[in-house]
Amino acid sequence: MTDVLSENATQNTAAAPSQSGPNLTDFVTRAANGKAADGRRDLVGLSRDQLTELLGDMGESKFRVKQMWNWIYNRGVRDIEDMTNISRKLRDRLSQDYYVGRPVLTADQKSSDDTHKWLMKFHDGNEAETVYIPDRNEDRGAVCISSQVGCTLTCKFCHTGTQLLVRNLTPGEIVSQFMVARDSYNEWPTPANGIRRLSNIVMMGMGEPLFNYENVREALKIAMDGDGISISRRRVTLSTSGVVPEIVRCGEELGVGLAISLHAPDDDLRNELMPINKKYPLKELMNACRHYPGMANSRPITMEYVMLKGVNDKPEHARALAKLVKGVHCKFNLIPFNKWPGSDYECTPTADIKRFAHTLLECGYEAPIRWPRGRDILAACGQLKSESQRQRKSRAGGCAKASGDDAANVVAAQ
Repeated sequence: MTDVLSENATQNTAAAPSQSGPNLTDFVTRAANGKAADGRRDLVGLSRDQLTELLGDMGESKFRVKQMWNWIYNRGVRDIEDMTNISRKLRDRLSQDYYVGRPVLTADQKSSDDTHKWLMKFHDGNEAETVYIPDRNEDRGAVCISSQVGCTLTCKFCHTGTQLLVRNLTPGEIVSQFMVARDSYNEWPTPANGIRRLSNIVMMGMGEPLFNYENVREALKIAMDGDGISISRRRVTLSTSGVVPEIVRCGEELGVGLAISLHAPDDDLRNELMPINKKYPLKELMNACRHYPGMANSRPITMEYVMLKGVNDKPEHARALAKLVKGVHCKFNLIPFNKWPGSDYECTPTADIKRFAHTLLECGYEAPIRWPRGRDILAACGQLKSESQRQRKSRAGGCAKASGDDAANVVAAQ
């Protein structure tokens, strides 16, 4: 394992959130528009329409939009000065008010199993984690991206959920996580033949993507644009804990793969494990899944299911799951629980997980077991940010929904 600090942790001057957390209305407005401390605006994250408007106001043609889009998202330049086919006059003018941004790397870690994790600091001092999980059988893999700083959910089995939600990430902060990964693996410009190590995107990092849907949507549109980063929508998966009103909308507007953090076969147990179920119960969630526009025979919805000893891991639970998802073209990913300090849960023994998978298979549902990846760098399911935060504080003398290993099976399924 390697652990390279790219910036002194003492430089983080972000204020700690209050015990009650920020006001809900502040989530998008704080650090809005990607503005840096000097007032310049980040070009990363601007949509084509926004870039067109910006250059139009400068009296520039749409051809300039295509040039700049190519430099930023196809070639991956990090400085306006490097856009060499744009006039010096325009580059100087742009540099006065804009920049091509990247988060600052606070930590860069690589696991013994080649899982790679980055802790990224944004301009306001807040941080999020991003994980690359290489496929075990092919020379490709998925980049697991965060959508929020912290998490508004309080899923009982997830360490990430013990953190307060600080704010939503902007479109630029979301897509720039993938761009940092490309920087690390030297995959600029975008491979013309489509062959790349960073082949997939999974929205499975910190936060609930559908509670930040508009920003996630804009970031994924940029990532999927064929003239830039050019990740096929078939290689993008969004994981949600069940924000029912946004599920069908996501399918209609993005058409990406869908993963559901399910974890229980009935409302009583899911209410206990995932309080969001009280607002969006299983009947509503399954109905949204049945009508998800992106569901197809070639791409089933993935039902994520963490295995908790003595809680949700009995054969009768498996049979109830099969009954619950009737009419949904889906598969299950069974996730061995990753223990974290303060949790009362234990992982189901391997033999019982296999028995559970076999029961689901007998009911007609594929249910691979997702063996943990990146545990030695705290990149496994539910370990994002909180453990890195503790380690960083420890160095200085003081202290997920889903993450890294979630992506491994998602990539394999595509």
